[in-house]
Amino acid sequence: MINKVVASFDESVADIYDGAVILMGGFGPANGTPTNLLGAIERRGVKNLTLVANTPGYGRTPPGVKSFRKTPPDYDDGGILIQSGQVRKVICAFPGMARPGMTAPVHEKWAAGQLEVEIVPQGTLAERIRAAKAGVGAFFIPTGAGTIMENGKEKRVIDGREHILEYPLKADFALVRAYRADRYGNLVYQGTSRNFNPVMAGAARVTIAEVDELVPLGSLDPESIITASIYVDRVVARNPHPSTGSG
Repeated sequence: MINKVVASFDESVADIYDGAVILMGGFGPANGTPTNLLGAIERRGVKNLTLVANTPGYGRTPPGVKSFRKTPPDYDDGGILIQSGQVRKVICAFPGMARPGMTAPVHEKWAAGQLEVEIVPQGTLAERIRAAKAGVGAFFIPTGAGTIMENGKEKRVIDGREHILEYPLKADFALVRAYRADRYGNLVYQGTSRNFNPVMAGAARVTIAEVDELVPLGSLDPESIITASIYVDRVVARNPHPSTGSG
């Protein structure tokens, strides 16, 4: 019987190791981010991670300090792993805002020489992840041509327009967030929380899905399933459905 459901968040990340490359779903600090999986990685204490995300996040804001983060106090994003010193490198499209009196872990660690940061245009980031998922060896893209983004990269003129060569962003683990899942690992998303999650699911050696609700097999409308089970290795539910033990 196929059953990809894992009992706890800590168990689901138990094989994440020092030096792993991790894809983190989500778009901003509070939209489609696998918060509980990130908390479990923090507890695990692994180091020298490479975190790939659209926005790493703002972490935990100290009392009395202003922050852009408008989320519940128990909300965790990728910033907590940066604050804890577990991340060696961040690959992202938007590292987070930094203004006087406001915190952004990426800026703080980078300024202190404790973090390597690679900025990638948002569309290029998505395509590099998709290329890893599809098994594409490399691809040419016009984004970044004629800017500092082209430094050290092969260039080619295609249809009269300069393109630069980009390579897939291969990862060891992908952490995604979905609305509902069955025990096979079929995923349904809700609204804009979909964002990077479907692209990242299947783009790593192991994909772990944090879901709001685990539902009985057969109850998901096939037309609503965005990520097929073949791309998912583990499922962890925030609020398990009482009748998911069968079906």
